[in-house]
Amino acid sequence: MTGVAGAMSLLALSVMPALAEAAPTPNKADTVWMMVSTILVLLMTIPGLALFYGGLVRSKNMLSVLTQVLATVCLVSLIWVTYGYSLAFTAGGSLNDFVGGFDKIFLKGVTPESTVATFSNGVVIPELVYVAFQMTFACITPALIVGAFAERMKFSALLAFTALWVTIVYFPMAHMVWYWAGPDALGNAAKAVASATDAATKTAAQAKVDEVTADAGMLFKWGALDFAGGTVVHINAGIAGLVGCIMIGKRIGYGKELMAPHSLPMTMIGAALLWVGWFGFNAGSNLEASAGAVVALVNTFVATAAAGFAWLVIEWMGKGKPSLLGLASGVVAGLVAVTPASGFAGPMGAIILGLVSGVVCYFACTTLKNALGYDDSLDVFGVHCAGGIVGAIGTGILVNTALGGVGIPDYTSKPGELAVGAYDMGTAVWAQIKAVVFTLLYSGILSAILFKVVDVVIGLRVPQDQEREGLDIAEHGERAYNL
Repeated sequence: MTGVAGAMSLLALSVMPALAEAAPTPNKADTVWMMVSTILVLLMTIPGLALFYGGLVRSKNMLSVLTQVLATVCLVSLIWVTYGYSLAFTAGGSLNDFVGGFDKIFLKGVTPESTVATFSNGVVIPELVYVAFQMTFACITPALIVGAFAERMKFSALLAFTALWVTIVYFPMAHMVWYWAGPDALGNAAKAVASATDAATKTAAQAKVDEVTADAGMLFKWGALDFAGGTVVHINAGIAGLVGCIMIGKRIGYGKELMAPHSLPMTMIGAALLWVGWFGFNAGSNLEASAGAVVALVNTFVATAAAGFAWLVIEWMGKGKPSLLGLASGVVAGLVAVTPASGFAGPMGAIILGLVSGVVCYFACTTLKNALGYDDSLDVFGVHCAGGIVGAIGTGILVNTALGGVGIPDYTSKPGELAVGAYDMGTAVWAQIKAVVFTLLYSGILSAILFKVVDVVIGLRVPQDQEREGLDIAEHGERAYNL
C-alpha cells in the first residue's frame, strides 16, 4: 500500500501544475508591435519635433533648439529608468492617488521575463518593452515645452527645469491618469463575487473588488479617459509652456522685428515625421496588435487630415492665401486633439474632432495670442494645450457607441471579459472637464514654482547680447550653417 500511495502522490503532484491556470505569456506579435511603436515615438521627438521646431526659429537659433530637444531626451531617459518608471507605474501607498512609490527604483525586479497587463483579460507584454514605450512619452513631453520659450532660455536652466518638472509634474500626472490594477485583477475579483455562495463570502469578495478598484490613480478613478496622453502629455506641456514664456518674458524685438521661420521645408519634414511617428504614439497605446490598435491608427489618419485641412481653409478665408506653415500647424493640432480619443472614438467622430481642433487652435494661435500679448515662440500653448483640451473633452462625447465610439470599458459586469459599460454623457464629459481643469491647475502652478526656483538659482534667460547674437554661438559655440 505504501508504494501505491507514494505513486499516487507523485502522480497528483505531476498533474497539479497542469490543472493550475497557466500564467499568460506575451504574444510575439504584440511584443514586436510595441517595439515598433516605441521606435516610432522616439522618431516623433528626434528627429521629428526637433526639425519641426528648428525650422520655425531664426537661423541663429537653429542648433540651440536641436540641442535642447536631443539633450532633453537623453536626460529624461536616464531619469526614467532610475526612478521615473517607479513613480509613475507602481503603487504609492498612502499617496497612491497622486504618485507611485520606489518599489522599482533602478528598474528593480524588471527582468526579461516580467510582464505587465494590457487592456485585455489574459494578455500581457514584456515589462521592459512597456518601460521603453512609456519612456518615450516621458521624453517628448518636456521636449514640447521647449518651443514656448525658444531663442531666449539658458541651456543650463532648461536642463535643471526639465529634471525637476518631470519628477514633480510629469511622473505624478502619468500615475494619476494611467496607473490601475489591470483587467485581470478586476476580472478575478469580480469572478469571486459572482461565484460567492453565501452572504459572508460575497461581502468579502466585494471588499476585494473595492480594494482592486481603489488601486488606481486619482484621475483614473474619476473616470477620465485618456487613451494616449491628452492630459498627461499635451495639456500638461502646453500650460507649462505658457507659464514659462510669460515668466521668461518676450524675445527682444518681439512685435517690432520680423521673426519669420528660417526654414519652412525643415518644418514640413518635421511635421511629416511627427505624423508618421504619431501612429506609434496612438496605436501603440493600445498595447496590443489587435483591433483597438487599428481603430487608433485610422483615427490618427483622418482626424489629422481634417484638422490640417480646416486650418488651411480658415486661414485662406481670413488672410487670402493658404500657407504651408498653417497647414503643418493644423496637422499637429489634429494629432494633438485625437490623442486622448484615438482608441475611443469612431472614424467619423475623429473627423469632427479634427475639424473643430483645426479651427480652435487657429484662433488660439492668432486671435487669442495677439489679444493677450504673450510670446509663445512656437505656439506650444495654442496647439498643444488648446488642442489637448478640445480632444480631452471631446473624448467624453465621442466614446459614445451611438456616435460610433467603442464605449466605456467595463471589466466587472462580465467577469473576465472586456464589456461596454453604461454611458451617460453628462457624467462622462464632467469627468473629462475635471481632468482638464486639474491638469491646468496642477501643471500650471507647479511649473510656475519650478521656473521661479530655477530663475533664483541659475537664472532663466541669457543676457541680451547673447540673445541678439543667437544661442547657437553664445550657448553652444557652433553654427547651423557655414556659408
